[in-house]
Amino acid sequence: MTELLYHTDSYLQEFSARVTALDEAARAVVLDRTAFYPGGGGQPCDFGTLSNGKTTWTVEKTKKDGDTVDHFLAGTDPLPQTGQEVTGKLDWARRYRLMRTHTAMHILCGVIFRDYGAHVTGGDMDIQQARMDFEFESMSRELVEVIEQAVNREVQKDLPIRVQILPREEAFKIPGLIRTKISLLPPGIPFVRTLEIVGLDLQADGGTHVHSTAEVGTIHLVDYKSKGKINKRL
Repeated sequence: MTELLYHTDSYLQEFSARVTALDEAARAVVLDRTAFYPGGGGQPCDFGTLSNGKTTWTVEKTKKDGDTVDHFLAGTDPLPQTGQEVTGKLDWARRYRLMRTHTAMHILCGVIFRDYGAHVTGGDMDIQQARMDFEFESMSRELVEVIEQAVNREVQKDLPIRVQILPREEAFKIPGLIRTKISLLPPGIPFVRTLEIVGLDLQADGGTHVHSTAEVGTIHLVDYKSKGKINKRL
């Protein structure tokens, strides 16, 4: 099992860990703990480096595999061996931009659910840009402008953002915990991680986020389009 350090500290940029398994053919190693986000929920995986003090490897991809995380290493240098201690460092500039983007998506989701009761039907993100699909029958430029103004008012409020890991039974007592049309939570998981933008939004989420809405900066809704009778994309 890999301990997911980013679940409790999304600002952790460097960490120590021990290699617990490796795949020479895939050039992948498993660590006992990691701050690298392995991708999921629309958020891309982290990049960075691993080092044992003598060799530094570039982490070109990370991926969840059951209850472990694979770290794929570029180059031709021999991999660190099982039991070896390594230091991991994130590409922090990239990660922080992704955190701001992910939080921006939650602000948008929170405003639209609060003001219009619309669920999310899809979404994806990249560095400082993203798309989200909502259950709207109609959309217009005027409505987009109203939503954009409402979203940026929440940014300017500098709302705190709080993460909790709750027992499944307790988490599912929270009204509106799942904001997607279809629940993406794996069945049977004993604990649920929740992300709360205090005063605006509370939902299940496994990604990384900033500490307050003000860190996001100005949000621009640059386009909209219809993706079906009741699906509109922002």
